Amino acid sequence: MSVATTEEVLVLDFGGQYSQLIARRIRECGVFAELLPITASTEEILARNPKALVLSGGPASIHDPGAPSFPEGLTELGIPVLGICYGMQAMAHSLGGRVVGAESGEFGRTDLVVIGDGGTLLGGLPKEQTCWMSHRDSVHDAPEGFTPIASSPGSPVAALENHERRLYGIQFHPEVVHTPYGTGKF
Repeated sequence: MSVATTEEVLVLDFGGQYSQLIARRIRECGVFAELLPITASTEEILARNPKALVLSGGPASIHDPGAPSFPEGLTELGIPVLGICYGMQAMAHSLGGRVVGAESGEFGRTDLVVIGDGGTLLGGLPKEQTCWMSHRDSVHDAPEGFTPIASSPGSPVAALENHERRLYGIQFHPEVVHTPYGTGKF
């Protein structure tokens, strides 16, 4: 007797207000998703055999003392990783990118401009679109080996990717209805 397997995406929660919604939107795309704390061990993650990891946003600044840190070794698991908002900032910072604290940040509807061909995440989508932002910090310089694929007025690097390492990040929130192309090509 064979046991059916379920493909799963794990959403690692940095404490963001949209973490549950991220998992729900993934499920609405036909993929099982479960929320785990960002403190989940590498062993626990690997035991679940996820197809991908999504790192949620969170209320902290990476510059705050005691802010949640990016889990060591997460980018070396060979699993595609998508960082959203704080998840992108933490990943970029941990890999040598420059994350800057802004005076005002971006909150609410924001204009997003796709750079180049948009890469894996944004390729084929409109070059100019509206998205939903909720952040004070922003990535100003992508880590070595990453390609910026979008920008916004307050985020020089509003999306980035390292396709070879299967690491991706977006500053905006694709899970909310205010981001019209949030489910993109999926």
